[in-house]
This record gives sequence, C-alpha cells and structure tokens, in this order.
Amino acid sequence: MRIKSIEYRIENLELTRPYTIAYKTISKVENVIAVVALENGITGLGTANPSTQVVGDDEKATLQALEKWDKGLLLGEDIREFYDCLNTVHTSLKDHAGARAALDIALHDAFTQWLGIPLVQFLGQRIQSLPTSITIGIKSVEETMREAAEYYERGFRYLKIKLGKNLKEDIERLVQLRKRYKDAVHIRLDANQGYSPDEVLHLYNEIKSLDLELIEQPLSVSDTPKLKQLPLNIRKMIAADESLVNTSDALQLASHPGSCGIFNIKLMKCGGVQPALDIAGIAKVAGIDLMWGCNDESMISIAAALHTAFSQSHTRYIDLDGSLDLAKDIVKEAFILKDGTMSVTGLPGLGWKK
Repeated sequence: MRIKSIEYRIENLELTRPYTIAYKTISKVENVIAVVALENGITGLGTANPSTQVVGDDEKATLQALEKWDKGLLLGEDIREFYDCLNTVHTSLKDHAGARAALDIALHDAFTQWLGIPLVQFLGQRIQSLPTSITIGIKSVEETMREAAEYYERGFRYLKIKLGKNLKEDIERLVQLRKRYKDAVHIRLDANQGYSPDEVLHLYNEIKSLDLELIEQPLSVSDTPKLKQLPLNIRKMIAADESLVNTSDALQLASHPGSCGIFNIKLMKCGGVQPALDIAGIAKVAGIDLMWGCNDESMISIAAALHTAFSQSHTRYIDLDGSLDLAKDIVKEAFILKDGTMSVTGLPGLGWKK
C-alpha cells in the first residue's frame, strides 16, 4: 500500500481567550496540518505548533521547512515499510521538530488506519484513561479563583497553575486555591523557567504544606545544571519541560544525580511519536515518571500524544488540554473527555471523526 500524496497547509484555529505565561502572552493559535494519503484512499493527519523559544521554529518556519522538503523521499513508498518511512522523515528533517512531528504523526495515523487498529493498540496499551490537568495562566488571585471555579464546574479536578512573574503573588494564589478547595482538587505548578534556584527553595518552603503534585520547569534552560544542586525532595517533584527536548537532554537529566523525577514529553519538542518513545525508554530505565504535555494544538496531535502516553506503564500525569480553548479545529473529535478524564475513541489510527 503506497503513499499517493502529501500535502500541507497552515490554519489559524484561534483561541476562545488569551492567556499569559512567564515569558509571553498567547492570543492566537496557528497549526500546520500535514495530510498523507494512501493509494486506497486512507488519509493520515498530523498537526504541529512548535514553540520558537524551545525548538527554534514556529508554525511558519515549520511550513516553510515542509515546502522545501523533497516529498519524493516518501511518495510511492510502501506504508508497510513503516519504520523506513519514519527514519526518512527524522533524518531528512532533523533540524525541524515541528515538521518532523507533523509528518511522524500523519504516518502513524495512516499506518494504523491501514492496520485497522487504534495507534495505542499498535504501540501496546498499558493505560485505559487518565485525568488531564487544565491550565490557568498568570492572573490575579481573583481571576485565578474565578477560572478555577469554572473548570471545577466543568468536572476538572486537576489544575495546572502558571507562575514565574511574581513569587509573592504566586504563593498567594496557591494558598487561596488550597484554602477554597481543600483536597477536592489536585494542583500542579508550571513556572516556565521563571525562577532562580533561591526562589525555588523559597517557594517550596512556603508551599510544602499545600500538597502540590509537581513543579514544572522552575529554572531557565541555561540553569539546568543547577537542578542537580537542589535537595532531593524538591528534585523528585520537578518535571523537566523546556530542558527536555531530545534524547541527549533526557540522558543528561537522568544521569546521576538525577535532575528531576518527571519528564514532560511533548511531541512538538521532540518531533513526534517515535522520538517520544525513545525519551520514554530512557525515563523507564532511570526510574523517572512521565508527564505528557502539549502546546496549543489541534486535537489531532493531542490524540497522538494521548495514544503514546497510554502505551507507557510509567505514565503518571497527562496535561493534554491544548485543544480545549481552541475556537475551532480540523476534526470534530479525536479523543473522549468526560469530567476531566481522557480516553481514546477506539477507532483506527488516531481515532478522529470529521
């Protein structure tokens, strides 16, 4: 079964509301869409929205890389030679994580549709469902409480709070959230590189009684070596995000003494499902738990991350809310979300519906 055509386009999927993190405010969402069609009519979809700050490419650079890329490397190839097709993508586009992610995801979708099984079944399903966290950007205490109340009413019980601009205000937001919700919600933190090592220590000492799940990327990427100098009890609850882009980063973070207790794997950072599995393998050997995150992405790439996450027995956390605030998407459904808990649809490939 041969690959008949490969097409790309870019779409603004828009946002229902803008939000702020430590180093930027996001007000619109563009995704690159890759479409891989087989000669029997099967269509595999892949999408990408990489972060310039993390991988050096945005969606426009991603589209440009794909348009310059030689489609002839894949056109006419047999999808049954699946891993050869993946190898072609990852070697010929090695400097463009978003381009690799879009094609990698589309190939996984097309191949497992051809097999007639969900991607997670092909990978080996280990988890049936997990609750996702939903993100609250950097806001005032009052705005944070209002948004938390909205998400609670919608059934979400895992909140991820963006921090990193004002330590005092950050602590107050967390104190007030725990005071209002007691043990009814789980709280995760994401500083997006916003703190110094001393601020991390201060933050931890102020909030250690609040029973928080994890602290995502508290230090800047340039300060990554300093993670190993933090006390072990803090390192265990740190999830590496911007510091973890590829397998080389994973090996460095995992080397003794370990820099963190959690890897936050994003397909948009590493370049798709296949490299994500490589990182997950390193984590398993090192005894590191997995968190699966995302950018502002179509539910297509969110579904790809979900299928991959559920194939790994050491997945402990998912933060796959990136499509929930989009004003529109390219498909109607690609996963099941009920009361904040995510599962796959059970349909072949990524399980999407037009």
